[in-house]
Amino acid sequence: MTLRVDLAGLSVGLDPTGALWWPDQQGLVVADVHFGKAASFRRHGVPVPRGTTGQTLQQLTERVAFYGARQIFFLGDFLHSARGRAPATLKALLDWRHAHPDLALTLVRGNHDHRAGDPPSELGMTVVDEPLHLGPLALCHHPAEVPGAYVLAGHWHPCVSLQGHARDRLRLPCFWLGAEVGILPAFGSFTGMHPIAPRPGDRVYAVAGDVVRPLGTR
Repeated sequence: MTLRVDLAGLSVGLDPTGALWWPDQQGLVVADVHFGKAASFRRHGVPVPRGTTGQTLQQLTERVAFYGARQIFFLGDFLHSARGRAPATLKALLDWRHAHPDLALTLVRGNHDHRAGDPPSELGMTVVDEPLHLGPLALCHHPAEVPGAYVLAGHWHPCVSLQGHARDRLRLPCFWLGAEVGILPAFGSFTGMHPIAPRPGDRVYAVAGDVVRPLGTR
């Protein structure tokens, strides 16, 4: 279930997949898909799950259909590494693109993109360096302030730990919205998470299954 929040004077939706829905742009904003990460690990002999690219693409397909999105903004780390450009990964991406030919795709380069290289030209993506200014927002990969704009970024794969009974602890991905910078959870199916330390006044929204739940202002 999408949670509507106000952000820099905009009404946006926080989606349980980790995507942000921007109605004014009819666009989805997603961070850190890391396509090809599992393939890269397997090339090093590390046994990791298969099918993660397909899972991530299926989530994108479902969110595009749900919102009627006309474009997707990727906040960096589209491809995980040069080793992740496996034929099966690239074929899956191209097949997905062919199924969505009218969808505008924009990538704001992140640190992994600089190492992996830009996506194949056949994907028809617009690729830019950060920041990408759109209205009151600056779309970035790295969560650093940009004068005169509210930053949406990724990079950190933020999560929070919740204490249950006894020694039970649960780690959940989260949206972390500070005064000047907001950080989205990683969208990819095989990305990992990093605990955060919110500052006073920050808004944190945990993703628990199909629910985005506010944890209050810190």
